[in-house]
Amino acid sequence: MKETAMEIRYPAILSEEPEGGFCVQFIDLDEAFTEGDSLEEALFNAVEVLTLTLESRISEGMAVPEPSQDIEDGYYISPDAKTQSVLLLRAARGDRSLADLARALETSWPQAKRLEDPRHWPSLKTLDKAARVLGKRLVLSIE
Repeated sequence: MKETAMEIRYPAILSEEPEGGFCVQFIDLDEAFTEGDSLEEALFNAVEVLTLTLESRISEGMAVPEPSQDIEDGYYISPDAKTQSVLLLRAARGDRSLADLARALETSWPQAKRLEDPRHWPSLKTLDKAARVLGKRLVLSIE
């Protein structure tokens, strides 16, 4: 049985503005929108606003919705790597407590909590170990 990979990619709708440029609105995050003079600039700005919106929601303890799937004409955008790692570890952890994760990693609770802080850069070694104790495998890709 093949396990499906978890991805953090939020759909956004891009619309060309009559006066020029592009507007970007994320479907799942009402407060996340941006623009750009070109398509390339709008997509670059979209990554930045998505990252900042998700970081803010995480830091403030707000709910982070699952990304919608199969949005026609949607551009699927990923936040930065730190924010992706936080959301992926949270999803992999599920109902397991941070204390359980800390014990499995043979570390302290504050150290385990840092894995879910988007301002923290965990090492690949730490992410790999966390994935393994959660029954997952760390896989990297470059886009």
